[in-house]
Amino acid sequence: MTEPEQPTPSADPSGPADPSGGLRQIASGYAFPGPALELGALLDGGRCLPGAPVRIPLGMLNRHGLVAGATGTGKTKTLQLLAEQLSSNGVPVFLADMKGDLSGIAAPGQGGEKVEERAAQVGQDWHAGGFPAEFYALGGIGHGIPVRATVTDFGPMLLSKVLQLNRTQEQSLGLVFHYADAKGLELVDLKDLRAVVAFLVSDPGKVELKGIGGLSTATAGVILRAVTLFEQQGASDFFGEPEFDTGELLRTAPDGRGVVSVLELPGVQDRPRLFSTFLMWLLADLYADLPEVGDLGRPKLVFFFDEAHLLFNGASKAFLEAVTRTVRLIRSKGVGVFFVTQTPSDVPGDVLGQLGNRVQHALRAFTPDDARALKATVRTFPDSAYDLEEVLTSLGTGEAVVTVLNESGAPTPVAVTRLRAPQSLMGPLGDTGLDAAARSSVLYPRYAQAVDRESAYERLTAEQQAAEESALRAAREADAAREAEEAAREAEEAARGAEPASRTSRRADSPAGQGMGSGLFTSLARSVGTQLGREISRSLFGTARRRRR
Repeated sequence: MTEPEQPTPSADPSGPADPSGGLRQIASGYAFPGPALELGALLDGGRCLPGAPVRIPLGMLNRHGLVAGATGTGKTKTLQLLAEQLSSNGVPVFLADMKGDLSGIAAPGQGGEKVEERAAQVGQDWHAGGFPAEFYALGGIGHGIPVRATVTDFGPMLLSKVLQLNRTQEQSLGLVFHYADAKGLELVDLKDLRAVVAFLVSDPGKVELKGIGGLSTATAGVILRAVTLFEQQGASDFFGEPEFDTGELLRTAPDGRGVVSVLELPGVQDRPRLFSTFLMWLLADLYADLPEVGDLGRPKLVFFFDEAHLLFNGASKAFLEAVTRTVRLIRSKGVGVFFVTQTPSDVPGDVLGQLGNRVQHALRAFTPDDARALKATVRTFPDSAYDLEEVLTSLGTGEAVVTVLNESGAPTPVAVTRLRAPQSLMGPLGDTGLDAAARSSVLYPRYAQAVDRESAYERLTAEQQAAEESALRAAREADAAREAEEAAREAEEAARGAEPASRTSRRADSPAGQGMGSGLFTSLARSVGTQLGREISRSLFGTARRRRR
């Protein structure tokens, strides 16, 4: 590394209060001998020092991080910059793209005067280039390869957290899963779950559960209502088959670069529950499948969650606990997690405390709430010679306050940095481009077409139809038996002597006789099995008639 340019003392708040030797110490804190991602160059008093690069060691990317800043300050481009360099180093990347701004990573960027000026300021050898990318969409909502999961794969504990069930309801849902597993009733989509829950509170279902416990009607109602609400948020498209294999996110391109997997979420950004569900399942599935590897020279995968406040807003306590635990444990699997949001206060404290790499863009202090958020942000940084409250409100677009973990795992000095420009397209690829990229993927034939094979719903429906037909046959056989018995009795009476006509007439004229001989009675008798089947079916679909008192 070349010796950093030595500035003259400056009163500008973006420079250290004690500049003599201070910048040299900051620059030396980023002089890592091993491979690293290049963020940009150190700033002093508004002047960029291209000889003093600010970097992140590649091996520390699994220690998680945060990219934050007000709208329009350039944090999404920072995310794009990091993803590009990870890909170049052979590290697969996952991007959650809430607004569609990151799809341009697959296409070469467009140069120009501003890009060339920025590259010269930070000492960057800029050239346009796209990166290998796959585009996904939740359940096919939007543009990309559809991503689906089965209810069974979620399991009762994870699904309970998503449905915001209490401990008792979670245990009851576990009983439902246990019964379905024991009976070979596959829970593929939400209608399968609804069918099994409804069946287990019907009379036949209660008998089935006698040996292992019961499911109260009230608890079943809570679960069914939660599932219905979840379906209304768009989750029915996400649950199903073919189920997405999370191992697809670990792929590299033939040229050795890591594949950038972009989850396009503009179509579901107003449904944060669905987005949160996917993240919980994806991280849990990866954690379950990946082996323990400890600290690697480079991570196996790095996650970036853009607009992270949508992940946490309105989230239940159980959900936050699950995210915190997953973030803490998945590091040992070689996976890094970066959250991208407006202020650090958008991220729960337990999660924030695990984010060792920080890129903080400008913040605004227009309101008392903004001012409190600014002070809280400053307290999350290591001690430095900067007046960070002043610095963070004066940063320009594409500038940030940076601190990362060095190769020993210790925080680097806080550095005011001008960031590099991404090499790929800084804008959306467009719907046509996204569709073309998705359809040309080798994964598209595997996941594009939804499959609705026989599972719990179809099995239970078939069983109820069989029960209805059996009941109908039994009713017909009973009718035939009664008719045969009546015929035999009449034949016996005829043998003894004809019954007086007056008695026969009186019986036929009586209300009971008229009822017995009417078509209505015959129809009712023959529909006993059908009505029984309908009662079972109503229970199955949760629309049972109310009992009259």
